[in-house]
Amino acid sequence: MAEDIQNKVEIPREVPVLPLKGGVVFPNLMVPLVVTTPSSQKLIDDALASKRIVAAVTQKKEDIENPGPDDLYSAGTACMILKMLRTPDGNMRVLVQGLERVKIVKYTKTEPYLVAEVLVIKEEERESVEIEALKHNILSMFQEIVKNSPYLPDEFITVALNIKEAGKLADFIASYMNIKTEEKQEILEAFDPEERLKKLLPILSRELEVIKLSTKIQQQVKSELDKGQREYILREQLKAIQRELGIKDEREAEISELREKIEAAGMPEEVKKVALKELDRFSKIPPGSPEYTVSRTYLEWLVELPWSVETEDNLDLRRAENILKEDHYDLEKVRDRILEFLAVRKLKKDTKGPILCFVGPPGVGKTSLGKSIARALGRKFVRMSLGGIRDEAEIRGHRRTYIGALPGRIIQGIKQAGSKNPVFMLDEIDKVGMDFRGDPQAALLEVLDPEQNREFVDHYLDVPFDLSRVLFIATANITATIPPALLDRMEVLELPGYIDEEKLFIARGYLIPRQIKENGLEELDISFTNTAILKIIREYTREAGVRNLERNIASVLRKIAKDYAMGNLKENKIRIGVKEIEKYLGPPQFYSEVKERKGEPGVVTGLAWTPTGGDILFIEALKMPGGKRLILTGQLGDVMKESAEAALSLARSLAGELGIDPKFYEKYDIHIHVPAGAIPKDGPSAGIAMFTALVSLLTGEAVDPELAMTGEITLRGKVMPVGGIKEKVIAAKRAGIKRVILPRWNEKDLGEIPKHIRKGLDFIYVDNVRDVLRAVFGNKLKRKKGGKRKRG
Repeated sequence: MAEDIQNKVEIPREVPVLPLKGGVVFPNLMVPLVVTTPSSQKLIDDALASKRIVAAVTQKKEDIENPGPDDLYSAGTACMILKMLRTPDGNMRVLVQGLERVKIVKYTKTEPYLVAEVLVIKEEERESVEIEALKHNILSMFQEIVKNSPYLPDEFITVALNIKEAGKLADFIASYMNIKTEEKQEILEAFDPEERLKKLLPILSRELEVIKLSTKIQQQVKSELDKGQREYILREQLKAIQRELGIKDEREAEISELREKIEAAGMPEEVKKVALKELDRFSKIPPGSPEYTVSRTYLEWLVELPWSVETEDNLDLRRAENILKEDHYDLEKVRDRILEFLAVRKLKKDTKGPILCFVGPPGVGKTSLGKSIARALGRKFVRMSLGGIRDEAEIRGHRRTYIGALPGRIIQGIKQAGSKNPVFMLDEIDKVGMDFRGDPQAALLEVLDPEQNREFVDHYLDVPFDLSRVLFIATANITATIPPALLDRMEVLELPGYIDEEKLFIARGYLIPRQIKENGLEELDISFTNTAILKIIREYTREAGVRNLERNIASVLRKIAKDYAMGNLKENKIRIGVKEIEKYLGPPQFYSEVKERKGEPGVVTGLAWTPTGGDILFIEALKMPGGKRLILTGQLGDVMKESAEAALSLARSLAGELGIDPKFYEKYDIHIHVPAGAIPKDGPSAGIAMFTALVSLLTGEAVDPELAMTGEITLRGKVMPVGGIKEKVIAAKRAGIKRVILPRWNEKDLGEIPKHIRKGLDFIYVDNVRDVLRAVFGNKLKRKKGGKRKRG
C-alpha cells in the first residue's frame, strides 16, 4: 500500500515543514505523531485542506518550542497525512505515511509556520556482493536483537526477511530500533543504500552487545534470588527439624551465649539495660546484613570489659617499700607517696586512685617506675604512649556510625588489663599534639579528674565506665607544654637527674647485672672497676639519666659476648678497667670543660636548666678597638640578649666604683659569646654571669673556673630568684664545680636537694651584684658588704 501511495502522489516543490521532537520519520513507514504547538496544528489544518503533503524534519534540540530554520536538520521525509484526531487536552494525534527523503533547499516562509523548497531524493536500488553481505549480517544481528529484546515483537523478523531492497531494510530496522535520534538522523541522511547499511551495522553490533550483557546480568540476578530463596527455605526446614529434635541452631546458641555473658559480666543496671536492648536488636538482624557484624562487635566489647573484676591490693607496706627499693635507687618522694596511698587504702577501702605525674629528664626511670609500682601493689600494669597523638578519638573512641569504629585507648587498655583497677601509665603526656580532629589533652581532662572519671563515657560504648579505681601515672620531661587545667588535675612529683656517684651506684646495683643477664654472660665472672664505670659516665655520656650509660655498658658486654662465643677468651674471670673501656668503646666522646679551662679574664661558668636536666654553660666576653657596639652570639633568645644589655649598662654605671675606665664603651666594642652555638639558649638566669664576665674582662681579673653562678639582675643591681635550682645544682656537682653563687631568695630551694648532692659544694647567697663581685674577686676589687656564705 505504501508503494501504491508513493507512486500516485507527486510531491510539490514547496511543502510546509513539520518540526519533530526526538524522533525521525523514515520513507515507506507509517508513524503516529502528537502535535502540540499552535503553529504546527495550523500547518496540519492547512495541509489537510490541500494536498496533505508535509515535510517531517527533526529538531536538533528538543527543548525549543518554536524552532526556526537553523534549529532543524537539513534533511527530512516527505509524508502524507493519513488521519488526524483532536484530543480533549487540545492536542492533535496525526498518522503520517513516509514517502521520500527530501533535502531542504531553502526556507520560503517562516510565518505562521515554516515552508521550504525541497529536493526529492530518488533512491536507486542496485545489487552487489558487498550489499548482499551487509544485508546478511544486518538481518542476522536484527534476528538476535528481536529474540533477546522485550520491546520488539517476533513478527518483525518475518517482515525484515521479506524486504528485498537494501535501503528499505535499513530504514525499517533503524525506525524500530531503540537508538539515539542523532544516529537515526545519520541513517536518514545517508542517501546511498550501501552507505546506509554500513552506518547501521556498527549501531546494531553495539545494541546486540548491550542486550546480551543486560540479559546476562538479569540471569545472574535471577540465579542469586533463586539461590537465596532456596537457602531460606532450607534454613527454615532445618530450624523446624532442629526444633523437633530439641537442638538449638547456631544463631540461637550465639544469642543465648551473649545473654549469659551479659548476666555474668556484673554490669551496672543502666549498662545492662543498654546491652539487653542491643542484644534484642541483634537477634532481629539477618546474618548477611553489614549491621550484624557492627552489633556483634559492640556486644562483645560490652561483655568483655571488667565491669566488676578488680585485683586485690597487697597492703603490706614493708613489702611494697622493699620492691620499690629493689627496682629503683633513691626515689624517696615517689616511694613515700605510694606508701602513703597504701596506708590510706588499708584504713579506708573505697579510696580513689591518685593521679600522679612524674616529671624529669629522659633516662631517670619514670616509665620503669610505673611497672615497679604495679608490682608493689599487686595490680595489672597498662602503658599507653601519648607521644604524637593528635586525634581526640584515640582517647574517647569513635562513634559507631563510622566504619571500623573502636573504643578509645583508655577503654582498650582497661580491657587488656582485665581488671577495673590497674596501674595505667600515660607516657609522654607533654608531647600530645592537636589538629582539626580535636584536642586529646582536653579529652584527658575527664579521664584524669577524680570527680568526673567515675562516669567516663567512651564515644563507642556510649555508656559510663568507672575509672575512679584506676591508678593513673603520667610521665613528662617538662610541664610547660601541659595545659594548666590538665596539670592542675595531677599531683606532680619531680624526678631529678643523677650525679656521678649515684650513677656509679645504679650501674653496679642495677645496670651491669641486668645487661650481663640480657647478653647471656651469667657463666662468666665479669666485674667493672669503679674508675672504669666513672670513665664511661664522664667521658662517654653526657646526660641527666642513665639510658646512655646502660647502652655503653651493653656495648662493652656485647663485645665480650662475641669473644666468648668465638672461643677467644682464655679465662672466665674478666675484670674491666680503664684500658678495656677505651679498647671496647674507642676514644672518649666528651671531656670536662671545667677541668680543661683555666681562669682567664672575661670567662665565667653559668648554670642552665634544659628539658633534659641541668647543664653548665660558659659566658665569654671580649673587648676590641671600636666604640659603642655590643655583639651577642651563640644563638641567644630575646630574653638572654636583654640580660646582656642590662649587664653592660650596670657595668658602665659601676665603672668608677670598680676602678674601670668610665669611657671604655667609647673606645671598645664588647662581644659576648656563649659557646655551643648550635643550641638555642634563652632565659634571664645568666644575668649575673654576664655581668661578672664583663667586670672580669674590664678589670683584667680572672674568675675561678670551679665557681658557677645563676641569677637574674636588675638595672639597680638587685639579684632576682630563678627556677630549676635543683637541676642546676646537680649539673654543677656533675661537672666538678666547687662553689655556687645563688640568689638569696633561692636558699629555700636547697631543702629539696639531698644532702649527698650538696656535700662538697660551697653555696654563696647574694642580694645584689656587689655581693657577687665580693664572692668572686674577694679583696681584689673595691666593694661594700659581703654576702652570706653557707657550706653544704
